[in-house]
Amino acid sequence: MNKGNQNLVVKRTATGLGLFALQPIPVRKRIIEYVGPLVSTEEANNNLGKYFFEINTKWSINGSSRTNTARYINHSCRPNAIAFISGRRIWIWSKKTIQAGAEITLDYGKAYFDTFIKLKGCKCEKCINKSTNNGPCNT
Repeated sequence: MNKGNQNLVVKRTATGLGLFALQPIPVRKRIIEYVGPLVSTEEANNNLGKYFFEINTKWSINGSSRTNTARYINHSCRPNAIAFISGRRIWIWSKKTIQAGAEITLDYGKAYFDTFIKLKGCKCEKCINKSTNNGPCNT
């Protein structure tokens, strides 16, 4: 499943599904847009959904639709991509060169980490290789 972007594919990972590069992605390259209906951030906070992406204190994007391929980007404490907000759009860009076959990852931030990840323990590559999963490793 790659919904229009021939350079990306969704595959199974240790945490469910993830988004992977089929070809190398150079550093500072736009990868994909995070898409979905615009909702108030208040509504997003009340729903506690996993796919709400906050644009600012007033607006968020509900990215829960499976047609939003960017929703499959998983958290990592050592991510290879970063989100940039431009107006009411969210673009995912590479932070470093991403090799073909590598999973594309973002740092979801402290609030998301504390709400959804911390209790179960972080499953990113860095944390899996550590002996404890007490919080974001961000080192």
